[in-house]
Amino acid sequence: MTMISLGGSIGTGLFLASGGAIHSAGLGGALLAYALIGLMVYFLMTSLGEMATYMPVSGSFSTYAARFVDPSLGFALGWNYWYNWAITLAAELSAATLILKFWFPDSPSILWSALFLLLLVGLNLLSVRGYGESEFWFALIKVVVILVFIVLGILMIVGIWRGEAAGIQNLTETPFPGGFLAVLGVFMAAGFSFQGTELVGVAAGESENPKHNVPRAIRTIFWRILLFYIVSILVIGLLIPYTAEELAGDGVRTSPFTIVFEKAGLSVAASVMNAVILTSVLSAGNSGLYASTRMLWTLAKEGKAPRWLAKLDRRGVPIAALLVTSAFGLLAFLASLFGDGVIYTWLLNASGMTGFIVWFGIAVSHYRFRRAWAAQGRSLDELPYRSKWFPAGPLIAMAMCGVVILGQFVGGIGGGEVDWGYIIASYFGLPLFLVIWLGHKWKNKTKMLKPEECDLEP
Repeated sequence: MTMISLGGSIGTGLFLASGGAIHSAGLGGALLAYALIGLMVYFLMTSLGEMATYMPVSGSFSTYAARFVDPSLGFALGWNYWYNWAITLAAELSAATLILKFWFPDSPSILWSALFLLLLVGLNLLSVRGYGESEFWFALIKVVVILVFIVLGILMIVGIWRGEAAGIQNLTETPFPGGFLAVLGVFMAAGFSFQGTELVGVAAGESENPKHNVPRAIRTIFWRILLFYIVSILVIGLLIPYTAEELAGDGVRTSPFTIVFEKAGLSVAASVMNAVILTSVLSAGNSGLYASTRMLWTLAKEGKAPRWLAKLDRRGVPIAALLVTSAFGLLAFLASLFGDGVIYTWLLNASGMTGFIVWFGIAVSHYRFRRAWAAQGRSLDELPYRSKWFPAGPLIAMAMCGVVILGQFVGGIGGGEVDWGYIIASYFGLPLFLVIWLGHKWKNKTKMLKPEECDLEP
């Protein structure tokens, strides 16, 4: 559970996007943005941890929203989360193919996409143990590389490795060169980097001992964020000035990790980082397929999707939901492969918004869960794990998610002109969510639950 929690938020957002964050907002701006998002994620995960420890179900926040807020909200969150990860699966297939082109530039794309899809489906067919075991090793590779990077970077900063000490002048001279708007832009990008941490809540329903394992995984989140994101960005920013043009790239050769390793005299840095980024992509695809399959299975089990999708095989794998999700991911990938890619790009951008909607839903669900707990005369001592920051934690998380959702508009404004294409693509997920939510409410005549009506039975 701890490794799933670790691996969920360590990916290309750290290995590739962190350089662009420093380039646009400076080292101080990048550190501030990632620290604030890290604080928000910590509050969200303690909220999710409290509910998932008490009520471990594979539907996780979809089930919690339906029980504690509004059945229609749970319906909409579940379908949007499935859609988000199904599209992400297609994106990871495409990204893995591009990464393999680093070593095999003339190989056919369809070969790698088919191979990786079969690999991910095979891992998920093995049972939940197959997913957990593969995710453990994927996460371990990333953790080891980051720890080596941090140690080597600190040795370079103080001058023990490769001569003259880099010092801290990159932080003290111009910490916020882009001002508030640049920090806000990184704030939004950092939020996308952390998406996936909520997987611990989905996996809780199938873990061996959720009352013990979920709190332990949740407790590591703060230190993980501090070490893997904040310290890594600090090391990168101290060794590479924010003005360096190579930080603006998004290829493996311009990964800030690759640049630092090359500065350290490691000539194989690009190939090593390419392999690590490939494991990150496969990890994200593996997690996405697992999460979306379990969400679709839960929706079917609760009568929110066709009943035949709730079937399990003898190993307890929801095989029908798995195959439908895999087919959806493959179709999206093939659409981008054989078409001009415009529709696929819009779908991918729209899926990003659903991550913040889900986080907002988690915070609202926890706030309502505690209100229902108090209204029904329950003692907090009955909770196996208690969030220490209630009510401030979920309220702050709600506010910050709202800022990120509204702040998407900033990315479409540049040079005095409004990029309506960017804005429409970014916000497509929001009206989609509202249509599903309000459409379900209109059809089923659901109402927001009163605290006394909420079902608190695990």
